[in-house]
Amino acid sequence: MKLCKYRRLVVFLMDVIIIFCVSTALFYLLPEYGGAWRLPSGTFYLNVLLFILCWSVFQWLFKTYDSLWRYARGKEYLGLMLGGLIAYLVFLLAEQLLFGRNVFTSFTLAIFSVSVLGMVLMRMCYRQYRKGSNHSNASDKIPLAIIGAGDAGVKLLEDLQNNKSSLYQAKYFIDDSREKVGKRIHNVDIKGPIAELQQLLTEFPVKVVVISIPGLPIQKRKLILEVCIPMNCQVRILPDTAAILRGKEQNLWNSVRDIRIEELLGREQVSLAGKELNEFLDGKTVMVTGGGGSIGSELCRQIAKAKISKLVIVDNYENNAYEIQQELWRSYGNDLEIKVEIASVRDKEKVDLLFERHRPDIIFHAAAHKHVPLMEDCPEEAILNNVFGTYHLVLAADKYGTDKFVLISTDKAVNPTNIMGASKRFCEMLLQSMKGRSKTEYVAVRFGNVLGSNGSVIPLFQKQIAQGGPVTITDKRIVRFFMTISEAVQLVLQAGAMANQSEIYVLDMGEPVKILELAENLIRLSGRLPYTEIPIIETGLRPGEKLYEELLTNKEALIATSNHKIFIEKQSSISGEEIEEKLNILTQALETKSYSHMIAAMKRVVPTYKDPEEVNNLIDP
Repeated sequence: MKLCKYRRLVVFLMDVIIIFCVSTALFYLLPEYGGAWRLPSGTFYLNVLLFILCWSVFQWLFKTYDSLWRYARGKEYLGLMLGGLIAYLVFLLAEQLLFGRNVFTSFTLAIFSVSVLGMVLMRMCYRQYRKGSNHSNASDKIPLAIIGAGDAGVKLLEDLQNNKSSLYQAKYFIDDSREKVGKRIHNVDIKGPIAELQQLLTEFPVKVVVISIPGLPIQKRKLILEVCIPMNCQVRILPDTAAILRGKEQNLWNSVRDIRIEELLGREQVSLAGKELNEFLDGKTVMVTGGGGSIGSELCRQIAKAKISKLVIVDNYENNAYEIQQELWRSYGNDLEIKVEIASVRDKEKVDLLFERHRPDIIFHAAAHKHVPLMEDCPEEAILNNVFGTYHLVLAADKYGTDKFVLISTDKAVNPTNIMGASKRFCEMLLQSMKGRSKTEYVAVRFGNVLGSNGSVIPLFQKQIAQGGPVTITDKRIVRFFMTISEAVQLVLQAGAMANQSEIYVLDMGEPVKILELAENLIRLSGRLPYTEIPIIETGLRPGEKLYEELLTNKEALIATSNHKIFIEKQSSISGEEIEEKLNILTQALETKSYSHMIAAMKRVVPTYKDPEEVNNLIDP
């Protein structure tokens, strides 16, 4: 059996040996001190045994021997001394009652003091030995720098130093505090400021940088990424350090994570939902189409937090619908009424049945085909599902008195170059045609690519990197707008809460991101080198793919809202008769089952729909 299994017993026996040795040494070396010379050795050792008994009882009560002394801090040492002091006072009382005062108090106090000093020294030597053994193979460990010499950073350092099996060694801190720079913590230098990160990493190279500053501004986080990524230095981060420091995570290193996708955006994440959102949803029956998808399921999660009357999840894929249903049941139980309907929005009769059955007050329409290349091959599916599916829902919402209808649109609907984008633009036009014709408020929400959603480019990159490459991009010139799923859902909810009709809401998404740079950054953040360790291959543009996306069809027609991150794009009106005529054109094209007829029909009904070559050829190679 390993000795560590008897750790508490070993430490206890070491304490007993220390008390015994100190008592014996003082008894024979200083017999005149405290009148010990007058006592027979047998009587003296009875007093020592009594002290050991008192010591043992109170140290076990204080759970001193449950501590891992290689991680000990002031609290553990204070507990050792406090337990010892109480044991000594009890010993004095017991000695008086059992033996009378045989030995002067000064002598027993000397034994107690020297014994405690010996125990503290023993523990400190053991802790230093463990640290030394951890550093003995430091040359084999990965050098690391910690940004932030505060409580979280110091605790992280202690965890690394105390963990013999750790693969990392902290070389230095980086901090902005002038009071800290130039000093040392646990024999580790503090350098700074963070603004000089590039110079520091050049002079003192490391393989990993860990950000341990809670609430570090996005500008500094972006600076760190911009400096570290080209230097092939992996960046990791501590999440929710406040919770960890409250004791929810004993080993801080276990909480260190890689930089998340959304932190590559280089801007503050947008938080939109507020008190008015709860008022908007309170007591309502809410229907979410496509409720099992990436956006739809997150919508369901956020909506479930409000005090709604009922949540109706509509999806034609039963597995996704089942998963979100089970998740919400686990979270809310009987407190939330959930109804799952397996149905396709293409089925007009089934859509009518659902509206008659549930009478939704609010609809979030997220059901759609969204993959550009697949829809280029199957244009009839984009027309049937996206266009006519939305049309069925729009009519049902009007017929059954729905208060609000919110359409999930896309930046690909702006000057579309593919059938999917054109179909979503037509959906926006459907909503515009209802203005002044219905009591239902219709709004569309338009945003760019959603990070981490099903089928999006970043999960594909991550999978390719995990498999050792290559990472494939269609064209090195491609740029895209990105947002997180949380941002997308909050925008949808906020737009629903705003009192406007037949408007298109867009989010200020900052600057577009180059897909090539995104791929390079993801490779570097995984600890690999782009092109050398993970190749990047350009495969050529896919059918219908545009080099850049736009959020606005008319930049001059932009109107601010109460939220500085959300804008309304004013649209020219379109009549119901025009929409019906356009729908007839699409219906006739579908009946021909001809690919060219369907593409031509979509170009007729969506005037801004162009061939991708017309747009891409305008961009310099």
